[in-house]
Amino acid sequence: MKEMWQGPLEKIDDRRFRIPRSYKTGMLVDGIIIADERLLKSIRQDKALEQVVNVAFLPGIVKASFAMPDIHWGYGFAIGGVAATDIDAGGVISPGGVGFDINCGVRLVKTNLRYDEIKDRIEKIVARLFSDVPAGIGSKGDIRVSPKEERQILIKGARWCVEQGYGVEADLEATEENGEIKGADPSGVSDRAYERGKAQSGTLGSGNHFLEIQAVEQVFDRGAADRFGISEGQIVLMIHSGSRGFGYQVCDEYAKGMIKALAKYSINVPDRQLACAPVNSSEGKAYLGAMRCAANYAWANRQNLMHLARGSFEKIFGRSWQDLGMDLIYDVAHNIAKIEKHKVGGKEKLLCVHRKGATRAFGPGSPGIPAQYEDIGQPVIIPGDMGRNSYLLAGTRRAMEETFGSTCHGAGRLMSRHEAKRRVNFSELISRLKAKGIVVMSSGRGTVVEEAPEAYKDVNEVVDVVHKAGISKKVCKMRPLGVIKG
Repeated sequence: MKEMWQGPLEKIDDRRFRIPRSYKTGMLVDGIIIADERLLKSIRQDKALEQVVNVAFLPGIVKASFAMPDIHWGYGFAIGGVAATDIDAGGVISPGGVGFDINCGVRLVKTNLRYDEIKDRIEKIVARLFSDVPAGIGSKGDIRVSPKEERQILIKGARWCVEQGYGVEADLEATEENGEIKGADPSGVSDRAYERGKAQSGTLGSGNHFLEIQAVEQVFDRGAADRFGISEGQIVLMIHSGSRGFGYQVCDEYAKGMIKALAKYSINVPDRQLACAPVNSSEGKAYLGAMRCAANYAWANRQNLMHLARGSFEKIFGRSWQDLGMDLIYDVAHNIAKIEKHKVGGKEKLLCVHRKGATRAFGPGSPGIPAQYEDIGQPVIIPGDMGRNSYLLAGTRRAMEETFGSTCHGAGRLMSRHEAKRRVNFSELISRLKAKGIVVMSSGRGTVVEEAPEAYKDVNEVVDVVHKAGISKKVCKMRPLGVIKG
């Protein structure tokens, strides 16, 4: 197959490659790709590297336009892209740098169950979860809210759920931004977004979203695993979901509206999907306020999903979730822009950090991570595909120095959803997964074939790269046992 990327790619070391800013007039920084030679072969197959170049045009961008090893083509920014702009130097914010599923993210819940205890009950557990957790396109949840309550969710995020009894204070302490990013402004949210969000709180959604029962297969860092409360053979629950139709609507409206800002602020970018405005402009502030509403909606959604899953386990095992040890290890965002302080050229700067399909990976001693993890770094949760592994890692100081405290977010797609539907046979896939001891339940066949393991890069290779690059470190590896999908 002919490679789509024909531009320069200079090798810095075994896991870093550079597209020099001299490649195109208008690039303000280099493109830096965290990968290895093997992964680069697939990365070159789509237009993602051209998008890394385009992002380097953004006003105020500092250090580099980064790409993680799970990079693939997306809207404006590549998925797996990280870019930070200097706010005091006219740095911009771009809805395309966050994505349509604002605060799509993942949380990991531990249990005190062991694999040997549940290996003969996995089908029953999956069926119970599938019955209790609404999933699929347009699915509506049992947790219905009034317009007034929805407004509270947009401001309070996961805290609203805890106030309703759908969780405990410790859940908030184990969530990025405590599940409640400040500065959300519901006045910048359209009626259409409200309408799409009001019935979808506590629903899984479709696409790559899932709820998965996993067993810890291998521990790499015993000290960090002990701190996270993890050991081999332990059962954990992983939840991957986002802001549903609400977040999509917010992105869609602001991405279109921001195009006018390009002319207003004389911004020249090579792709209109990179439409943006200075962070401190009226347009930039309005988007930030609405984006934070969607981020809070997503944290509330994952909190509600965990509440429903805890209830399912209580029904099956006849014990409370507290007795089952179902504590939240951590919850991280994938698609978000955040205002953070980082050192650039030895000076601390206030930056707008876009993480589009990238995970925050703050190292030991960094601000904003839970007190119990301060000396080992923030938990980093990397889901794979439903046929292979997922990982728990920890953030590093090198990530703080190099990538604004960021790492990969998953495996990264190898083929489009359309191509996967064309090439993968549903029955054969289910049989193949069953032979590996993996039970799958879904509201539709299409979602399952779209998410077939062969549609993704091997997450083991992706995680190996970020570990060896030093921007996050492996703690343990999990294997899937049961999956529910939308």
